[in-house]
Amino acid sequence: MTKSVNFSTYSSIKIGPTLNILLLDSLMPLPFGYRLIGGANNLLVSPTPPPLAMLDKCFDFIRLEENVLHVGGATPSGKMLSFAKKYDLSGFELMQKLPGTLGGMVAMNAGLKEWEIFNDLIAIRTEHGWIPKSQIEHGYRFAKIEGVVYEATFTCKKGFDENLLAMFKQMRDNQPKEASAGSCFKNPVGQYAGKLIEEAGFKGKKVGAMMFSNVHANFLVNLGGGTYKQAYELITSVKEEVFKRFGVKLEEEIIIL
Repeated sequence: MTKSVNFSTYSSIKIGPTLNILLLDSLMPLPFGYRLIGGANNLLVSPTPPPLAMLDKCFDFIRLEENVLHVGGATPSGKMLSFAKKYDLSGFELMQKLPGTLGGMVAMNAGLKEWEIFNDLIAIRTEHGWIPKSQIEHGYRFAKIEGVVYEATFTCKKGFDENLLAMFKQMRDNQPKEASAGSCFKNPVGQYAGKLIEEAGFKGKKVGAMMFSNVHANFLVNLGGGTYKQAYELITSVKEEVFKRFGVKLEEEIIIL
């Protein structure tokens, strides 16, 4: 079964072709050569991507069982936040304005500063079965997972923190409002990608309708009608300039397909 997806409207950066996407509706391995997408919140899709797949809506669920929260891989972050608020569960405040689905967030260990999705993770379920967190290599914006994240479990502690929620909202309200795929680059060890981009002269730099934001230089924003070619040109040129000036290799946080 497939689903037609127009990435120029579906993806958060509003770039990409219309493609037929394979729907995974059971605990099956990802077919060879396919790439998995979630909510397309950190994707830049080229005109000629590899074959793509996404989880079916049957994996959009959330339930509380004996103080363990079970969440399906296709569950949006907003749904998790609402559930945690309703049942007074702590640890999910970071979902405030954090776009994406559970599977994608686990796969990149999404979060904000020291608050990460892995903090309260117990285990994930892939086509190979249940895998405890202790067996998953992970770190800053990184998780080494063999297979598809169909479900995950989290520890449940009482005490939803409204102050923490407000802090996350404020932090994300300072981010650009234009269409983007979030942070374009990971922060190099001991440094900030946005500062390096700004010092390299790329803050506010445009190619066509794509620009490194004047609000936060590490956000590549689409001013309206931006293209893959324009985005890729900016990404490539800023990496070259930052390396030439500072000897630092910027690594994309955005996923280019």
